[in-house]
Amino acid sequence: MTAATAQIAFRYRPQDSATGVTRTTAKRLAEVLGVDETQVIHLALHELATKFLPQYEADEGALTKAQLSQVKKSAPKAKGGTVRSSLFELESA
Repeated sequence: MTAATAQIAFRYRPQDSATGVTRTTAKRLAEVLGVDETQVIHLALHELATKFLPQYEADEGALTKAQLSQVKKSAPKAKGGTVRSSLFELESA
């Protein structure tokens, strides 16, 4: 992708709202943050990305019964005391 095709048009809103800001607001943010207007846009997009996009690869879901059994077998056995909580569902006797 070339630099020319990697850019988008950006238009400020005529007034601040929940879906956009004026250039005046962007300039004020840039001044407060000590960056330029372009960096303000990047910071805002980064904040949205970390808030709404997964920050890790999806796994294969829940463990199978065989995998859970293997984890239980390889976990160290408790030496006395009582179990106050467990990561696993306790089987009823």
